Amino acid sequence: MSAEVRVERDGAVLVVTIDRPQAKNAIDTATAEGIGAAMERLDTDDSLFVGVLTGAGGVFSAGMDLKAFLAGEKPHVPGRGFAGLVERPPAKPLIAAVEGPALAGGFEIALACDLIVAGESASFGLPEVRRGLLAGGGGLLRLPRKAGLPRATEWALTGDRISAADAHAAGVVNRLVPAGQALEAALELARQIAGNGPLAVQGTKRILSEGQGWPAEEAFARQWEVYAPIRASEDAKEGARAFTEKRAPVWRGR
Repeated sequence: MSAEVRVERDGAVLVVTIDRPQAKNAIDTATAEGIGAAMERLDTDDSLFVGVLTGAGGVFSAGMDLKAFLAGEKPHVPGRGFAGLVERPPAKPLIAAVEGPALAGGFEIALACDLIVAGESASFGLPEVRRGLLAGGGGLLRLPRKAGLPRATEWALTGDRISAADAHAAGVVNRLVPAGQALEAALELARQIAGNGPLAVQGTKRILSEGQGWPAEEAFARQWEVYAPIRASEDAKEGARAFTEKRAPVWRGR
């Protein structure tokens, strides 16, 4: 694992920390590879159900490391894109725990997560237009889905910084908590999700992520393709059995 990325376990939750506070957790090649490796671990380890992604030192991420970029580095991972994440997020749920700035590619990393928990002093923004660039890490694709097209258009065209309160009011941030408490609140949310059937959670995420683009006449058929194997799984039987026996289910992920 990259020295720029710390990975720890909290039960069934994988906690991934971007650990370059001296560079405002900007993403260089090594950091992108570290995040990508962590996402691969999350998806391939059957004992892990949920991931939490955060930044060290009170900053989430300032986006692409421009010094590394000028030196010829590419902060991408083949098949996963920028930061080892934005083009192929994990199949399992991923929660961003944001303190401080999440700007440019840093905001795009957060938007690639399924849920965002933010401290009240956090801030967001896509300032690329102010540098003669555009947000190419998925921000222009994902932000309208979360904030609505009119608001996303204004934020993207002005490059304005967005307060955590405004992001929460717009639906971009799921939970707004006192400054300094984003990680613990994200872990609490992750543990709650991890208590559910892992196959059901992954299938739910897949339908939520892909279903908006399905043609209406095909939507239920495609949903059934995801649902049918989960309905036939051992976990589905265990969930029903645990309910009737009034006990906590023991999930096996199969």
